[in-house]
Amino acid sequence: MYLLLIGVLGLALKYLAVEPVAGLSWWLVLSPFALAVAWWAWADASGYTKRKEIEKMDGRKQKRIDRQRAAMGLTSKKRP
Repeated sequence: MYLLLIGVLGLALKYLAVEPVAGLSWWLVLSPFALAVAWWAWADASGYTKRKEIEKMDGRKQKRIDRQRAAMGLTSKKRP
């Protein structure tokens, strides 16, 4: 996501001819988009995206279980 934001910002600055970006090559200005595509391809191929999604769902599930246990009064009390 950060690479896309950098790419859009660079593209806007190049289009509006704001220095020092206006003097840069178009290849350099557009390179964050290529890096974003490479990152997404790697993340999908390696399973990184799916692993993060599962971690997020497990966190939500555990919070829901904890909240339900607390509502039923089944929380364990720590002994000193």
